[in-house]
Amino acid sequence: MGITDDPMEDRFDIPIQPVFIDLAEKCRIQIDMLRLDRTDTVVSGNKWFKLIRNIQAAKSGGYSRLLSFGGAWSNHLVAMAAASSDAGLGAIGMVRGLHAADNLTPSLKQCRDMGMQLRFLSREDYTRKDDPGFLEHLRQEWDGVYIIPEGGANPEGRAGAGLIAKYIPDHYTHICLSVGSGTTLAGLRQALPLTQQVIGFAPMKGGAYLQPLIAGWLSPEQNRNWYLTDDYHFGGFGKITIPLQQWMQDFYRKYHIPLDRVYTAKMMYGVLDMIQQGCFTEKSSVLCIHTGGLQGNTGMRIED
Repeated sequence: MGITDDPMEDRFDIPIQPVFIDLAEKCRIQIDMLRLDRTDTVVSGNKWFKLIRNIQAAKSGGYSRLLSFGGAWSNHLVAMAAASSDAGLGAIGMVRGLHAADNLTPSLKQCRDMGMQLRFLSREDYTRKDDPGFLEHLRQEWDGVYIIPEGGANPEGRAGAGLIAKYIPDHYTHICLSVGSGTTLAGLRQALPLTQQVIGFAPMKGGAYLQPLIAGWLSPEQNRNWYLTDDYHFGGFGKITIPLQQWMQDFYRKYHIPLDRVYTAKMMYGVLDMIQQGCFTEKSSVLCIHTGGLQGNTGMRIED
């Protein structure tokens, strides 16, 4: 199946898997997981949805290649490399940190092996990734390039993310997901009924900075019944502790659901902690979204 096909027409078979947690059942709270990680082996989870409208726009506009930004462990760049190849487009990855060129991570090797050209930027230059003048320079350097912001954070990315709502039944009271750029949360808030509360889990220190950014993408009508927490970062973005790793392994043994270390593991840990704290009322029905990114587990360092 091609990335340029509409996922609604392809009728993805995305299962909703129950997660039977003793504490939740005692509190009469239903916990389920939307297994977006099952959409594709590489372009998995929300990445497929954030890219589809961008690739359709690039092809309809006559562009020959895509360019986007990400770190050395970027799931977004891996997904874009695969999706670009599938769509018959070239791909350019602008990678944060000059040091990343000296010892490619498994994620960057995968990008390279799928034909993506890698350009390594200093951290100072990388801060210009949204600067109009810098982006125009890239358009001049790379002829026929369609630029996608980091994490797919543009109107096309949010529109694509909104397609995920088609897989979310109306009876769920809470929708929980991990948040990197805020694109998927915003797209879902735009598409879901306002009666469903959307809770975002930022896996980085100080991730609450995304709150006003996300709010700015929403209309006044949409900008309610959602919130963002950065309480479960476990030391910062891309960091994982030994206890969290052990918790992930225990979670897999119990539910046979693999979690990624960067995003979904921290989100699920946070959901269970919030149940323990009494943050969900009795008879709540909580749907947790698995946003994919399992390839990012390979080779990641575990902190003490």
